Amino acid sequence: MTSTSTPPGLARFNALEEHAALAVLHEVCASTAWARRLLAGRPYATAGDLYAAGDAATAGLTAADLDEAMAGHPPIGRPRPGDAVSAREQSGMTGASDALRAELLDLNLAYQEKFGHVFLVCATGRTGEQMRDAVKERIGNAPEREREIVRTELGKINRIRLARLVEGDRRTMSTETTASVSTHILDTSAGRPAGGVAVHLHARSGRAAHWQALGGSATDEDGRCRDLPALPEGTTHVRLDFAVEAYFEETAEKQADAQQDAPANRDGGAPVFFPEVAVTFAVVPGEHYHVPLLLNPFGYSVYRGS
Repeated sequence: MTSTSTPPGLARFNALEEHAALAVLHEVCASTAWARRLLAGRPYATAGDLYAAGDAATAGLTAADLDEAMAGHPPIGRPRPGDAVSAREQSGMTGASDALRAELLDLNLAYQEKFGHVFLVCATGRTGEQMRDAVKERIGNAPEREREIVRTELGKINRIRLARLVEGDRRTMSTETTASVSTHILDTSAGRPAGGVAVHLHARSGRAAHWQALGGSATDEDGRCRDLPALPEGTTHVRLDFAVEAYFEETAEKQADAQQDAPANRDGGAPVFFPEVAVTFAVVPGEHYHVPLLLNPFGYSVYRGS
């Protein structure tokens, strides 16, 4: 595929009936005005055309439109039950402590009392601590300044969601100048996929280079992480960070029978020995790397799959 060809997901969007396309756009942004402006711009020849239209529509939202858009977003740290999109975007909260969740709740309530709307931030790739710090930093803003920051953050979120729409279910593939990465997690102690595990992607260009945080996602009910960010050109090494502690804490009771003879009985019943798993590997342009994690509370293994 060339950079000027129409991606399959974009082609499907262009071909949708009007009511179906409008419903898809409402999943990206709850503002009716935003969705109708993008609907009026179809068909889009390239992903860039769609993103530019989305940016222009976000910039043109009135105060009422912006309120409508924000109403479609749950508070940080509290995605609505069944809202897989928000849960994935807020995957940095997966391993958050009870204390951090409580602090975020208090900050969210204070923010909403001051500004009259939900705290909105592009949460993709942010840790729970970074989201908390963002609320602390912005709660002191003047209302006019905060509204413009909200508009900027909304634009970032809309862009990410439009990118997923463009890609559809197709994974980001390797090119002549970069590699691509995917992963899934199998809980070997239970014989099933591990869903809801936060995964963060880092890359560097050369062994002496600093790691660049690219963002992250979370595994779905099949244990697959389907929307990891693309690798930048020149990437030579990749690191996948798996936040597994929260997963095992949530499934500790279900794992009890299978793990009754494991060393947990000798160390106070700690649910997981490795709270985090970091996997680093070398990549070359033009190759796709599927790196599954086989996991149990007391060990793990990885391999290059296909």
